[in-house]
Amino acid sequence: MSDSTPNTGSENTRSLHFIEEIVEANLRDGKNDGRVHTRFPPEPNGYLHIGHAKSICLNFGLAQKYNGKTNLRFDDTNPTKEDVEYVDSIKEDVRWLGFNWEGDERYASDYFDQLYLWAEKLIIDGKAYVDDQTAEEISRQRGTVTTPGTESPYRNRGVDENLTLFRKMRDGGFAEGACVLRAKIDMAHTNMFFRDPILYRISYTPHHRTGTKWCIYPMYDYAHGQSDYLEGITHSICTLEFEVHRPLYDWFLDQLIDTDYRPRQIEFARLNLTYTVMSKRKLLELVKNNYVNGWDDPRMPTICGLRRRGYTPESLRAFADRIGVARRDNVIDVGLLEFSVREDLNKRARRALAVLNPVKLVLTNYPENQTEWLTAINNPENPDEGTRQMPFSRELFIERDDFMENPPKKFFRLFPGGEVRLKYGYIIRCEEVVKDEAGEITEIRCSCDMDSKTGGATANRKVKGTIHWVSAAHAADVEVRLFDRLFKAIDPDDVPEGHDWKEGLNPDSLKVVTAKAEPSLTEVSPWQHFQFERVGYFNVDPDTQPGAVVFNRTVALKDTWAKVAGE
Repeated sequence: MSDSTPNTGSENTRSLHFIEEIVEANLRDGKNDGRVHTRFPPEPNGYLHIGHAKSICLNFGLAQKYNGKTNLRFDDTNPTKEDVEYVDSIKEDVRWLGFNWEGDERYASDYFDQLYLWAEKLIIDGKAYVDDQTAEEISRQRGTVTTPGTESPYRNRGVDENLTLFRKMRDGGFAEGACVLRAKIDMAHTNMFFRDPILYRISYTPHHRTGTKWCIYPMYDYAHGQSDYLEGITHSICTLEFEVHRPLYDWFLDQLIDTDYRPRQIEFARLNLTYTVMSKRKLLELVKNNYVNGWDDPRMPTICGLRRRGYTPESLRAFADRIGVARRDNVIDVGLLEFSVREDLNKRARRALAVLNPVKLVLTNYPENQTEWLTAINNPENPDEGTRQMPFSRELFIERDDFMENPPKKFFRLFPGGEVRLKYGYIIRCEEVVKDEAGEITEIRCSCDMDSKTGGATANRKVKGTIHWVSAAHAADVEVRLFDRLFKAIDPDDVPEGHDWKEGLNPDSLKVVTAKAEPSLTEVSPWQHFQFERVGYFNVDPDTQPGAVVFNRTVALKDTWAKVAGE
């Protein structure tokens, strides 16, 4: 089921979502001294994507609304997959979205000493043991949702033996995979996560912060709740797949904590977008196997990819607000994301003229070697942006698609005998078409109503079509990267048996063209936004160098989502 209905109400008028209702109830009851303290806890094992942006906006937004705090905490408990590169990129993404965390960033590794002591407490209390079985044996003994698990033959080791073995694990006395520390709960529990979950495993991979100090690392289910507690988190907001983990989250706190204060885990539906994969594993595969040009490839749903494509932080925050916070999974139409950036860029992007697929147009009655300067509006949504002067001459470039020899009905662009207005300029009439030997149109010859520009005697004469153009004598060649959706299917994860999910990649997701642009587009800086009038929204790529300007298409001008939603 696809949910593409936007929340068009403002922050002041929309109803509370269910997490806000929980927070307000906690505040009324004075829970945790009336504090609101959230956290965003990414694993530093990849770049953040649009789904993380929703979580960031939710966690930081709640704290802002209720005068609280938000921590940025890295769940760095698996050194085999983590890297400082990912840490740095995550911090950059959070800041770019417009949020600042409380104090310095935090790490689960900050708490390794305390987590270790608590693990020993569980052993002393008879609630944890060292298991010498392999990972495969442990997995087989867990049972199924309908059959109980089988107890480990090492489950009833004594406290002293378990402490000795656990300390030997800590001190590097065992090989990787030789043993683990497990909680001792209930191998017949209906919740599979209660069937003696693993707390610690051995890894000799150096940690990006602690180096070789540790060779045992806590598992997420054990580390997460205790890290929340140590940081004073009040509302631990997770995606829906962690709902079944919540009883275990609470169980660990009950065994280890004796204060009235407790963090509360709350789950919400993760973001699912049409035509998009959100799996970190799959995104990493695309990058490592060169299906895309890195994590910041503008076709990727990563935050850095969206940024490079020209999305703004304001548009992503507006998108997060529109889709709201749901209790159950749904699928959001990617058109709503495109609508959000289009709406934002309409207000901020300067207008410009560029022709992506040019064909020459000659005004046969316009004086040769004459150049005049026409006034163009920089942004009709923002009068303070003012105007600019554009060169106009006898020979122009127009879009090849703006001309048809045998047009269908309601084709309001140029055709033989037809008239259109040139944007900001004259009305012209097509008189002749020139073709090469292969039948390809090489030149369109038109007459020009010299009195039809602004201030002329026929300036108010009406014609149905307006097309854009650039002066051939003044046009600049710029590289334009036309990005489309990375996948062809609405649900790229829905793959027929026997097929690879990468077969769904769109071979036309990137096309590179050399466009003819008005000369002002050579004096630009990376990250600037433009609307190429009648074409779409573009931004200047950081690959741009003096004399070699590169533009990325952020989104097409046509609002296909709004059309679908209104039908």
